[in-house]
Amino acid sequence: MREYLLTLCITAAVTYLLTGPVRKFAIVAGAMPEIRARDVHREPTPRLGGIAMFFGLCAGLLVADHLPNLNAVFENSNEPRALLSGAALIWLIGVLDDKFEIDALIKLGGQMIAAGVMVMQGLTILWIPVPGVGTVSLTSGQGTLLTVALVVITINAVNFVDGLDGLAAGMVCIASAASFMYAYRIWYGYGIEAAAPATLFAAILMGMCLGFLPHNMHPARIFMGDSGSMLIGLILAAGAISVTGQVDPAAMKLNFGGTRDATHAMLPVFIPLLMPLTIIAIPFADLVLAIVRRTWNGKSPFAADRGHLHHRLLEIGHSHSRAVLIMYFWSALIAFGTVAYSVHSTSVWILLLIVALSALGLVLLLLPRFRPRTPRWAEAFVPPRYRRRRAERVEAETAREDVAGPADPGPAPVLSGAMRPHGSTALSERPRVRSQERD
Repeated sequence: MREYLLTLCITAAVTYLLTGPVRKFAIVAGAMPEIRARDVHREPTPRLGGIAMFFGLCAGLLVADHLPNLNAVFENSNEPRALLSGAALIWLIGVLDDKFEIDALIKLGGQMIAAGVMVMQGLTILWIPVPGVGTVSLTSGQGTLLTVALVVITINAVNFVDGLDGLAAGMVCIASAASFMYAYRIWYGYGIEAAAPATLFAAILMGMCLGFLPHNMHPARIFMGDSGSMLIGLILAAGAISVTGQVDPAAMKLNFGGTRDATHAMLPVFIPLLMPLTIIAIPFADLVLAIVRRTWNGKSPFAADRGHLHHRLLEIGHSHSRAVLIMYFWSALIAFGTVAYSVHSTSVWILLLIVALSALGLVLLLLPRFRPRTPRWAEAFVPPRYRRRRAERVEAETAREDVAGPADPGPAPVLSGAMRPHGSTALSERPRVRSQERD
C-alpha cells in the first residue's frame, strides 16, 4: 500500500507542477478556442491540460517500475506497456483535436485503433461472468470486439460529461478510487496477482486527476480538453478490462455446490467485475440520452448541444459549484455503494444507507436554491457564504435597503481578516484605480 500511495503522490505532484507551464504553452500556441453556444464559461480558457496529465502518467509508471514490489507488475505482465502505447496514441489525437478541431469520425477511428493496440499487446477481455450461467470464455474475436466497444464507450462517456469546471476530473477520480478499493481487495485479500495491474492503473489515475483538479476547479484556469478527457477515459477502461478480463473468478476459491448456486452466491463478486458500468453510470446515461435526443431531432449523434445533465442542473437553478457537487455525490453513491454491496451483500444496513443517501440526493437535486447553514462551532471550517452570522447580516442589510432605499455609504469600513473580500466571496469585479498622471 505504501508503494501505491507513493506512486499516487508522485503522479499528482508531476501533474500539478506541469499544469502551470502547460497553460502558458497553450496560450502561446493559440489553443484557446472562442466561446461556443454550448459553453458555460464566459472567457476564453486554454486547453491542452491533457499534456500535463500524460506526463503524470509516464512519471507514475516510471516510479512504479523502480519500486521493489510494484516492479513485479512489469515483469509478470505486459499490460502497463500496452496501456502506455494506447494512451500515447489517444493523447496525440486529443492534442491535435484541441489545437485544430479534427472531425468526430476521425477521433472515433483513433479511439478504436488505440483500443486495438492495447488488445494486440495482451490487454483484452478473456472471459466474462454471467449470472445463471457462470464464467464464459470468449474467443479472440469476441474478446477484441468487447474490449474495443468498452474502451470507445468509456472514452466518449467521459468526454461527454466534461462540460463543467472540475466535473470530469472529479468524477473519474471518484470512479478510480472505487476501482482501486475493489482491485486491491482482490489482489491483497485473495492473493490474485492478476489484479495488481488494475490496482496500479487506478492509483495512477487518481494521482492524475488530483494533480489537475486544483487548476480546473471553478473558475478553471485551464481545461483538460480532449487530450485529457480521452486519456483518462482510456485508463479507466483499461483498469476495468484488466480486472474483468484477466482475473478468473474461479481463482477466488468460492465453492457453493452446483454451477447455478455458485453463480447466485458469487453475484456480489460478479457485480464489481462489471465495474465500468457502475463507475460511469452517470456519464453513460448522459451519453445514451444525448444520442437519443440528437437522433430524435434529426441531428448527428456527434453534434454538440446544451442538453447534457450538467446543463439541465444549471437551467433549473443550481449554481456551477453546486451542480458539480451533485454530480460528484451521485457518482460516489453508485460507485462506492456497489463496492460496499460486494463486500457485505447480506447486510440490510448497506441497502438502507444507499436508499437514505439516494433520498438525500433527490432533495438536493430538487431544491436548487436551498443553502445549508453551518453550526456556529464549525463556521471556521467552511467557506464564508455558509456562515450564519454573515448570511444573517447580509439579509438584514438587504431588507433595510428595500425599505429605506440606498443610503450614503460614507467612508469604507475596515473589515477584519475573516470578513475581508477574497476570491471566494467577492461577487463583483474589483474597482479599477486610475493611475495619476505624472508631473
